[in-house]
Amino acid sequence: MSVHKEIKRITTHTLQEFKESGIKISMLTSYDFSMARIVDSAGIDVILVGDSASNVMAGHETTLPITLDQMIYHASAVVRGVSRALVVVDLPFGSYQGNSKSALDSAIRIMKEAGAHAVKLEGGAEIKESVERILTAGIPVMGHLGLTPQSIYKFGTYTVRAKEEAEAQKLMEDAQLLESIGCFAVVLEKIPATLAEKVSKKLHIPTIGIGAGSGTDGQVLVLHDMLGITKEFKPRFLRRYLNLYDEIQNGVKQYVDDVKSRNFPNKDEQY
Repeated sequence: MSVHKEIKRITTHTLQEFKESGIKISMLTSYDFSMARIVDSAGIDVILVGDSASNVMAGHETTLPITLDQMIYHASAVVRGVSRALVVVDLPFGSYQGNSKSALDSAIRIMKEAGAHAVKLEGGAEIKESVERILTAGIPVMGHLGLTPQSIYKFGTYTVRAKEEAEAQKLMEDAQLLESIGCFAVVLEKIPATLAEKVSKKLHIPTIGIGAGSGTDGQVLVLHDMLGITKEFKPRFLRRYLNLYDEIQNGVKQYVDDVKSRNFPNKDEQY
C-alpha cells in the first residue's frame, strides 16, 4: 500500500515504472463523477472511461452506438471526480478508423473538452496511421488487442481470440508495432493466458489484461460488472466483489414500503 501513498498523480511514466519494478497496475472503468470519485479515492491506478458506457449506462447491445459527444460528456464528469488516477478515454467506433485526420480531431476534442489524460484505440496495423497522427499531437495512446468489441460484427461473437497460430502471431506483431510507434500501454482482451504472458514479456510497455490471465502487467474490469450492478453478464474472467444489484433493489423496495405505509418520513425527518 505504500506505493499508493507516495504517488500524488499517476502518469504514463508511473505505469512504465510499475512494469519495470514488477508492481501490478489496477484499472477499472467509470462513467460519472460520483463513482469516479469513489474509485479514485480507493487507490485505483487507471480509470478507463470505456465505450462500455454504451452497454452499462445507455443499455445498448454493443459499444457501437455511443457517439464522441457522449464519450466526452462521460469523460468530463469522470475527470472532475479524479485527483490521482490516470484517466484514459476510449475513442468510440467511427471516430478514428480509416481516417487519421478525423482520429486526431476526435482525440483532440477528448483531451480539450473533457480534460482527459490519454485515449485508447482498438486494433493493430490497420489503425497505425491514426495512432501515429494522434501521437504527433503529444496525446498519449493506449492500444487494445485481442477481442476488440467495436469489431463485434466482423468476428460475429465475443469468444476468445488468438487461439489459432496465425492470429496469435498477428497479435504479437501488432503489439510490437503499437509499442514501436509509441503507445504507452496495451490492453489485451480475452486471449489465452500463455499468449498474454508471452506478449507481456516481449513488450517494454505495460500490458493490461481482461480475461487474459495473470501474466499481464495489470488488470481491468468493467466497474458495473465487478460490483455486481449488472447481473446477466457472467464470463469466466469476471470476479464479482459485491452484489449491488440485489442490495440496491432491496433498499429501493424498503423505501417504497416505507412511503406506502407512511413510515417515511417520521417525526425526526421533518421540519
